[in-house]
Amino acid sequence: MGNIIEIETVTQIHDALGLEKPKHPLITVIPMRALSNYNYGDATYVLDLYQISLKRGIQGSITYGRNKYDFQEGTMIFSKPFQSMTYDENEGVESEEGWSLFFHPDLIRKSALGQQIDNYSFFSYDVHEALHLSEIERRSLTELVLKIEDEYNQNIDRHSQELIIANIEMILRYCTRYFDRQFYTRTNLNKDAISQFEQLLKEYYQSEKQLDLGVPNVKYCATELNMSSHYLSDLLRKETGKSAQEHIYNFLLNRAKTMLLGSQNSVSQIAYDLGFEYPQHFSKLFKSKTGMSPAQYRTVD
Repeated sequence: MGNIIEIETVTQIHDALGLEKPKHPLITVIPMRALSNYNYGDATYVLDLYQISLKRGIQGSITYGRNKYDFQEGTMIFSKPFQSMTYDENEGVESEEGWSLFFHPDLIRKSALGQQIDNYSFFSYDVHEALHLSEIERRSLTELVLKIEDEYNQNIDRHSQELIIANIEMILRYCTRYFDRQFYTRTNLNKDAISQFEQLLKEYYQSEKQLDLGVPNVKYCATELNMSSHYLSDLLRKETGKSAQEHIYNFLLNRAKTMLLGSQNSVSQIAYDLGFEYPQHFSKLFKSKTGMSPAQYRTVD
């Protein structure tokens, strides 16, 4: 097992790559050629930074968590602080196109973006859920990155940080649009994933997994479908208007209604049969979604 190397600052990245001291202590843009020529070895890297990368012409793969991705075609990937990354030993460069934007959380901590950045769920996507860009989209994002570079290469003044953050936010907003486009253009694949999700829930109860594992959760379903939890929820929300958790709740409620009207079992027994550890949790969920308790539902004509 390789070493774990933690990168805490922008300066550490520059030192590791043999680059000159960064022009700004909290943000840097590094060309892909500099990153790809580095010997990563068999170490696992943990960055205390946000990273937004456009990768093109890379031979080899990068592993985030349990998934690998080949970047030859060119993609955008995102990572947030404390995510781990490993690089395979065959990584190399076909072209020198691409860049990585790194910034420390302190850069945005006091800004509106600092409060909102967790809403950009693609920072938690798995690497195989990366964003694929058209040439026009790549140019648009690269222009914004160049503006950030220009800004921190000038003499830093009281406007610098505000303008840098504004351009980061613009990058994230464009990426939100491009992910929406990607969801839309893959709608047939998405519908297949929705069908698989629904089938997964049915099979979960048919095999009585709920008796050992409890009520299915989003993480379990996403893992079974080889997706991240955030990606599964975003996919379902784009296609159906409901998150993965809402779909699970709807499935449970429909099953509960059938059991309430089709059997003489007690409410507590039905709750246990659905996988709830405590019957009151089932009753609370049922009432919050239907406006009545399970017992009241049984008496409705």
